[in-house]
Amino acid sequence: MGMSDGAIPKKRPFTALLTNFLARTGLSAPLLPRLFAHVRWLIAPNLYNFGYALRTTIASLIALGIALWWELGSPQWAALTVWMIAQGSRGKSLAKARWHMFGMVVGTLAAIGIVAISPQQPLLFILLLATCIGSFCFIGTLLPGPATMTNYRIHGMRASGFTVAIIALDGSADPDHIFMIAMSRATYITLGVVIETVLSSLFQFRLNERARERLAGNFINAVGNAAQALAMTLTGDRKALRNSPEMLASLASLGDQIEFAEIEMGKHGHEGDHARAALSDIAALFSRALDLSALMDDPSSYGTTWQKVADRSHDFLLSLPDRLKDPPEFPGLMAELASLRADCRLDAATCLDIEMNMVTHPPVKAAAEIAVTREGQALHVLGDMLDQLQEALTQFEASRNPLPHDRFHFAMRTWRDWRIAFANSLRASVSIFLAGVFWFATAWPDGIVFVMFVCIVCALFSTLETPAMASRAFLHGALCVSAVAMLITFWVVPAVTVYEMLAAAFVPFMMIGGLAFANPSMILGAVAYNLFLTILVAPLNQGRTDEILFFNTAMPLCLAMAFCTWMYRVFLPLDPDGVRWDMRQQILRGLRNLARKPHPALPRDVVGISVERMVRLLNTVAGRRGPVIDAYLSGVLSGMTVGLAILNLRGILTRAELPPAAAHDVQQMLARMAQFTGRYGGHYGRTERATRLAVISLERQEQVETNLSQRVEILRALASLRVISAELTTNRLFFDASSPYLDPVFS
Repeated sequence: MGMSDGAIPKKRPFTALLTNFLARTGLSAPLLPRLFAHVRWLIAPNLYNFGYALRTTIASLIALGIALWWELGSPQWAALTVWMIAQGSRGKSLAKARWHMFGMVVGTLAAIGIVAISPQQPLLFILLLATCIGSFCFIGTLLPGPATMTNYRIHGMRASGFTVAIIALDGSADPDHIFMIAMSRATYITLGVVIETVLSSLFQFRLNERARERLAGNFINAVGNAAQALAMTLTGDRKALRNSPEMLASLASLGDQIEFAEIEMGKHGHEGDHARAALSDIAALFSRALDLSALMDDPSSYGTTWQKVADRSHDFLLSLPDRLKDPPEFPGLMAELASLRADCRLDAATCLDIEMNMVTHPPVKAAAEIAVTREGQALHVLGDMLDQLQEALTQFEASRNPLPHDRFHFAMRTWRDWRIAFANSLRASVSIFLAGVFWFATAWPDGIVFVMFVCIVCALFSTLETPAMASRAFLHGALCVSAVAMLITFWVVPAVTVYEMLAAAFVPFMMIGGLAFANPSMILGAVAYNLFLTILVAPLNQGRTDEILFFNTAMPLCLAMAFCTWMYRVFLPLDPDGVRWDMRQQILRGLRNLARKPHPALPRDVVGISVERMVRLLNTVAGRRGPVIDAYLSGVLSGMTVGLAILNLRGILTRAELPPAAAHDVQQMLARMAQFTGRYGGHYGRTERATRLAVISLERQEQVETNLSQRVEILRALASLRVISAELTTNRLFFDASSPYLDPVFS
């Protein structure tokens, strides 16, 4: 068969024509795969996403049909509730449904109280409404878990704000019937929750087994990423921990998933507590790795003993993820880890014995003694790291194979900034109050709908870390759903006479929204699309809809989205520079508190706070890292490392086994750290110098100390001091508060 133009077979004329057309237009064939990639979520979704969209579409249409059958006044709210709580997994849906019901009860009671307190007092009414939703945002920000749309404790407060808005605003026009209005709205919400919960349970199979498999799979993925970074660190790669912020942030998100797995497992033991403890131990592994990385500044100090143990540990860490996937392999894996830990401790003790021989048989060769000392310190820290890994694996095994009569508990903890909570509350309250004032001032007949949508957006997004970005995506979704709803309202609804035909017309449009929600890049716009589709169409029992009502709903909806987007940008907007600056000040203040408070934070609290700071840093830039964010993430990691070293030094002082001179040096260093870059940032140099002098002094004392127990304590203190000194030197600009660091706006 001949060829045409040396490239395109003659038997494929369409391909030839298409290629020629793309060439003439300046485009190329690779454009097609790129276009396909952008719409793959729609034309080639995976079975999981398709199932979610189909299940939720059916549930929302059943809820809408029942509400129409019961001749409820606003049946579209039942369908909206289904889309509001529907999630991809059974555990997520149940968790969200529970907190949504809780929020509905709280919001209903609050709405009745607001309307009862302010009859014929519009200004007082809108002030109370704004304050109430602002209070819900304040409480939601302080609840446990990340400030994301997947945190369903916060969703409970969002649902409270949503409920109080739709009940109180309708009730303000007819306060005498506020109780009936509240009960009807609560009926819609309860109907939607029940239908979605029941239907989602029918689409689940092997729920308990799959929840346990997902719990184990999440840990194996987490430990695999951590093991890779730790193994590279043992080879001397100082950049191996560069991506640890993303790894630690992923640990936070995995911890959020444990709650959903617990719900899916139904009646269970303490698997979730063990899984949370295992993830916490993985996070602590990074702090051990940072300590080790700081001690490995001079690799020439480590001899063959260190290299042998490091190579074995490196191979063990790389093989760890695959071996964890095979449960029968676990006992052998733990036995190998125990042997590795024992050899590491034995080699560290051997280094100590060599040092003691040097000290007791003068003259002492300083260079050789320092090399042995540093090798012993590195082996000791490596042993601590392996101990931490052993604890993590033990907790993992307890989560995979529950223990009988287990009473272990590991609480979910969170760390919130009261200033952020107050800012979120004030942002929501002021936005709602200004919207209400605009309604009163203009006497807009449909202004109540505008205020209602403003309340809904503020309740949903004010607790997020980037509300402006979220509301902008919501605005795009509102514009899309307005166009789709106009098509349905003016073309589909007038042509149908029975609900079955209306439901069939809704199916393709709802399926598109469900598939878009399953696409992470479109999730916020899809939320707006799914929530407001039935609200804008507003089907009635007569089989038709009011076209005028559509315009009187669509226009306030789009204006409310635009208003909230504008308010989030002009009133208390997110300032990434300010967030980083405040975070830096908090880190420095936290180090001072760790050094001087009589009851400092626990090590796991230091790690947890640092992880949340990393998550917030990444969220402020939507995960897009750059030189500034990288530098700040490095600073947060460094602050965590210094904080843990301070706690180690305080623990050593508490044991009171240090020689008096060494204890005095450590106390002097902590006294300086208690004023570390405090007022006016004038104490960085003094603290750095005090740490360096303490290292020199303890090294001199360690070289002549003949008491074994005191020598061990000196070495432990010396290791922590060396870590602090290395971090203060490496991240000088971050720790010196007199420097604006990388934020030119503060220079």
